Amino acid sequence: MKLVDHFTRGLDAPICLTWELTYACNLACEHCLSSSGRRDPRELSTAECMAFVDELERMQVFYVNIGGGEPTIRGDFWDLLDYAVDHHVGVKFSTNGIRLTPQRARQLAKTDYVDVQISIDGATAEINDAVRGPGSFATAQRAMENLAEAGFENFKISVVMTRHNVGQLDEFKAIADRFGAQLRITRLRPSGRGADVWHDLHPRIEQQRQIYDWLVDHGDGVLTGDSFFHLNALGSTPLPGLNLCGAGRVVCLVDPVGDVYACPFAIHDEFLAGNVRDVGGFENVWRTSELFTELRQPQTGGACASCSAYDSCRGGCMAAKFFTGLPLDGPDPECVRGGSELALAAVGTRPQPDKDHSHTGLRRPVVLGMPGPHGGTAAPDRACDTSPLAGLR
Repeated sequence: MKLVDHFTRGLDAPICLTWELTYACNLACEHCLSSSGRRDPRELSTAECMAFVDELERMQVFYVNIGGGEPTIRGDFWDLLDYAVDHHVGVKFSTNGIRLTPQRARQLAKTDYVDVQISIDGATAEINDAVRGPGSFATAQRAMENLAEAGFENFKISVVMTRHNVGQLDEFKAIADRFGAQLRITRLRPSGRGADVWHDLHPRIEQQRQIYDWLVDHGDGVLTGDSFFHLNALGSTPLPGLNLCGAGRVVCLVDPVGDVYACPFAIHDEFLAGNVRDVGGFENVWRTSELFTELRQPQTGGACASCSAYDSCRGGCMAAKFFTGLPLDGPDPECVRGGSELALAAVGTRPQPDKDHSHTGLRRPVVLGMPGPHGGTAAPDRACDTSPLAGLR
């Protein structure tokens, strides 16, 4: 049996999982898959987070991808990071760099079993800030400089590919090389706020070919997180990766309130499997939920089964199909063989993201900056009133 066949049937524990630690964020990226901005007052407490880490240690989960929102905004973030490492659970966390001061960078450089991922979506401020907000490129660049100067080698620079930055792939690679980092490119999904901009931002068909050709030439040194296996239908050279939708099989997502979803890109009640606060905790959700059991059943391939490229692309991304209104056993909305064109044209009402934590009521632009040496504000009366900018200049 091939290794991928074992993955198809699911594992006793996920290889890794994504943990959205908070929905609070100082930015309001147009394509944010979790529609982050405001903190949810029901967030897991510090004690509950540590108990969850204990469970991951017992299940021998290799590592967690911590994100948000902006995870470093949580006051207990650094304590939780240390706790996970001390309990043999590796951490890769994604950040816009807002709190990666020189001091924090030096601390991270001395910590084993931790990786850092800085998010940018343009190789220039003009392209990046149009999606992520004014000043965000400068903030990310400063964080990269801090990590490099601290001697943190091979941190990641993460880029969501859009039709406006595909032409900057060489520039992204040059930025990574300059800082001794590794480039990671991922696919734009129509999830969260991304559902509103996907039609305007996702790469055109000729740009899909450009991404494929570039990855064939540079794939050995670039990470993709299995984002682009649908592009394998373009040629005989397979892209590195699992070439499989791992939702509920080898990966899942846990959100700030403990809800467990099959896929990091499908935060929707249709893909909700349970909650870590339920009896039996995360382990019971992973091993017994009806949703995960169903996802681990053999897939027929549906309308794609007769395509000669099916073994190469496996029908593409489940989340991308769902949020564009396509059947889950149908073609990917970015099918490079054109299989989705008629199906997309026939779509009526598309499922809408049902979770929204976007900023509301802000009367002035978000001002980015590093935390002040003595920054801090009085605690608000309600947890949900906590400003994601508290402690920032």
